[in-house]
Amino acid sequence: MESMPEKNLFMMCREIKRTAFSSMPEGFTIRSMKKEDMEAWLAMPFDDEATAKEYRSFMVDYFNRVYLQDEEQFYNKTLFVFNEQNQPVATCATWKAYGEFTTIHWFKVIKEYEGQGIGRALLTINMDGLNSCDYPVYLHTQPESFRAIKLYSDFGFQLLTDKRFGTRDNHLEECLSYLEKVMPSQDFHQLTLTEAPADFKKALKDVVTEEF
Repeated sequence: MESMPEKNLFMMCREIKRTAFSSMPEGFTIRSMKKEDMEAWLAMPFDDEATAKEYRSFMVDYFNRVYLQDEEQFYNKTLFVFNEQNQPVATCATWKAYGEFTTIHWFKVIKEYEGQGIGRALLTINMDGLNSCDYPVYLHTQPESFRAIKLYSDFGFQLLTDKRFGTRDNHLEECLSYLEKVMPSQDFHQLTLTEAPADFKKALKDVVTEEF
């Protein structure tokens, strides 16, 4: 499969598509994160132990900067999925970035468990827990997460077209060329684009940190 250097994509959901919802597959359990899950959370975004070790300080810094001031809320909002051996296999959180905007954080299913419906069920639980006042919901992703992008699209997320958000450029144009090559044609053509709301762009204009 063609690879692509890490690029930024941003998505937004104005209204949830409940037709995308599903239940957790049999044999898996879900609960909020506990303090003893921290090491698993620090490593979860990465597919191998070496990369997890390389980025551990980044993850610790992110936790301290974004979550530490409201640590209890972080544990409540971060969900973990466990297999029958009580091993964590997936995680996802919703979080008020910059104290204002609902965002999806650190959505991940470990590779050995992809394709079993765990991610869809986990995203269902996260999105179903939101109220109408929590919308729109935002997220940041990368083009190589094209399977997740398809899932987000099923739930009603659209790709944002604006050139920049806060400290990061939006690489939509070049990413679309990549996504067209790697996604099934039907999935790619179901992707939709939209411009971000004015209040979101204004709030992020002067930020100097990344919170989603």
